[in-house]
Amino acid sequence: MTEYEKKERHSKYYYEKDRNINPKMFMSKEELGIDYSKDKTPNYYIGRVYGYEARKVIEDFDLGYNLGTATSYILRCSRKHETAIDCIQKAINHLEFELDKIKNVKANL
Repeated sequence: MTEYEKKERHSKYYYEKDRNINPKMFMSKEELGIDYSKDKTPNYYIGRVYGYEARKVIEDFDLGYNLGTATSYILRCSRKHETAIDCIQKAINHLEFELDKIKNVKANL
């Protein structure tokens, strides 16, 4: 039996030493062109005066998903788009989601 015939008897998910391995797994960050030293936070999420980041403020106040998302929309509302209407509406939606969640918890008590 040839080597090819042996391999064909296995399913396509069969593990072999030289198969199912992505060569990028053995490359360094530099070889892959990944630079973790750069800050990836967009400017519209960073305050102009004190340099607070929206995500750090949300984390510091231990806000949940809906309140944190609403807060980030409010903080960036006049900086990301020409008008703040879309961001404010999204913030209102997330605040309403949070109110619904609170009302559902109270109703189930």
